[in-house]
Amino acid sequence: MIPIDFASRLFSLKDRVAFVTGAGSGIGQMIALGMATAGAKVVCFDLRDDGGLTDTVKFINENGGHAFSVAGDVRNASDLKKAMHRTESEFGRLDLAVNAAGIANANPALEMELEQWQKVIDINLTGIWHSCKAEAELMLKNNGGSIINIASMSGSIVNRGLDQAHYNCSKAAVINLTKSLAVEWSKNNIRVNSISPGYTATPMNTRPEMVHQTKEFESQTPMKRMADVKEMVGPAIFLASDAASFCTGHDLIVDGGFVCW
Repeated sequence: MIPIDFASRLFSLKDRVAFVTGAGSGIGQMIALGMATAGAKVVCFDLRDDGGLTDTVKFINENGGHAFSVAGDVRNASDLKKAMHRTESEFGRLDLAVNAAGIANANPALEMELEQWQKVIDINLTGIWHSCKAEAELMLKNNGGSIINIASMSGSIVNRGLDQAHYNCSKAAVINLTKSLAVEWSKNNIRVNSISPGYTATPMNTRPEMVHQTKEFESQTPMKRMADVKEMVGPAIFLASDAASFCTGHDLIVDGGFVCW
């Protein structure tokens, strides 16, 4: 038999400490807020400690949670190490991490300069590598934890009508990096999984100039709409929580059925 509150315990993040990159906007911001509502203390990391990042921390603290922000660049390993030092100093440990910092743009491969290619790879892939390594080093002091990397369905398919070889490659690499670290760190009790969102109504995708492309995204998705950013919170809480205690190396595609076609 199991306790009557077994399910609620499984999904609870009470008394756990989470670190979220890209917490100033979009998916990262919403997951940071969601983890706070599940009981976690949250360290919010983004490139600038203003605007959205400040709003994230303010909302959590004003609604009974515990959060602080750290400004830094995921391309800079020393920024992440400093963030880990402050996390340990303020909260004493690290249990959970979500690496959501990333960028997207498009350009035909024959017109793409090396600088554009390299920037996407540096942020989307190398930035996640730096983040995972820094997070794991702190988690090792507390007998393990759970790391979630935000990849994309574009790591598994090639999006129709979007010339973005650099982005697709970066996200495919994130999925394989996730699997590689999951296997390597399983002996350390560190679970590593990824979430691959489909088309999501982030600020970038809902700009007025994107309206025609947004309609295309929706028509190509079996559920005939883009995801609301809040729809990434449940998958993140699941993978972070004890409900996913035997899940590692998994890429959870959250795409409204897009990759089925």
